Amino acid sequence: MSNTFTRRAALLGATAMPIAAEAQSRPRRIVISSANQNRGGVHCCARAMELLKSGADTLDAVIAGVNLVELDPTDHSVGYGGLPNEDGVVELDASCMHGPSRRGGAVGALRNIKTPSRVAKAVMEQTSHMFLAGEGALRFAKAVGFPEEDLLTEEARMAWVAWKKSLKDPSGHNNWTPGLDAPPEKRGAADQKKAQVLRELREMFPHADEEALARAWNYAEHPTHGTINCIALNEKGEMSAVTTTSGMAWKIPGRVGDSPIIGGGLWLDQDVGGAGSTGLGEENLRVCGAHTCIENMRHGMTPKEAALDTLRRVVRNFNADMEKLAQVDLHFYVLRKDGEYCGASLWDRPVPGAPMARLAVAADPGESREEDSVWLFERK
Repeated sequence: MSNTFTRRAALLGATAMPIAAEAQSRPRRIVISSANQNRGGVHCCARAMELLKSGADTLDAVIAGVNLVELDPTDHSVGYGGLPNEDGVVELDASCMHGPSRRGGAVGALRNIKTPSRVAKAVMEQTSHMFLAGEGALRFAKAVGFPEEDLLTEEARMAWVAWKKSLKDPSGHNNWTPGLDAPPEKRGAADQKKAQVLRELREMFPHADEEALARAWNYAEHPTHGTINCIALNEKGEMSAVTTTSGMAWKIPGRVGDSPIIGGGLWLDQDVGGAGSTGLGEENLRVCGAHTCIENMRHGMTPKEAALDTLRRVVRNFNADMEKLAQVDLHFYVLRKDGEYCGASLWDRPVPGAPMARLAVAADPGESREEDSVWLFERK
């Protein structure tokens, strides 16, 4: 008996001390997000951190953060001012997850509501559903008090018109030419087409300056890649996350990418961590990216290892065909429950000449800032 007691006492003594030490270790407050235009990610993380410090719920904090980007008309990849679908209509997607309650909500192809992240939260809190889409999502949003507003800004409309005017079918025709009985259009190099479109834009938008016209053409030729994902951890170990976007520019109406797909563009289990993505949603969905990142960490990987492994699965899907992979822009943001985090991208930059892949971080104590992400490949 005494030997048994001694062994049990020794075992209990050996395990009690680490458990006690772990209980005394508390996570620090931290918020991460995608970087976004106009330092949108920095502002998002700063706002979320401000709310965390005031004692706000982690989900309220991250949604308030991304609201700043959703309401920024100059960020053409999120919310109000987002580049529209091929019909010139802005359609928004968003999802959120609340760690303490282990619940989530999402909306897809939502029109006329500036802050889809807040509608996703309302779906989570006020319904037994997790995902509402299209006309039903709009009716729900209006029913719970969200005002219906036009989301297409003049700059986004100008870019859409430039895109429509530059369209051609394989025969060299489109529906935006003067007509079959008009004098034939001159054929020439791409710069001639650009000059023609810019002349027509000047007539259609007489108040636009040359800089605005040039931006419109650039958006038509190289649509912005965006979306914003934000994840927060507070000092209690509670976590929440949100992803919101206007989706792919010029998409087929009704197209939904990964952002509102829980498990694709967003996943969170506060026993492990949270993850989200920006970039080409279709390729992320083929690897269930956010969920895969979290499961990788559950099995012992660091955030960096987890994200890079998930990106390598994308590479595998293309059999490492670099010419095809060059057309894929995909970025993961991963925050572990202990505060370790990482941003990881398939490429060092979305397109040649663009800024390097980055993420935004606010860690208490400290100012909100941008940091470099890691990546698999460098663009030549």
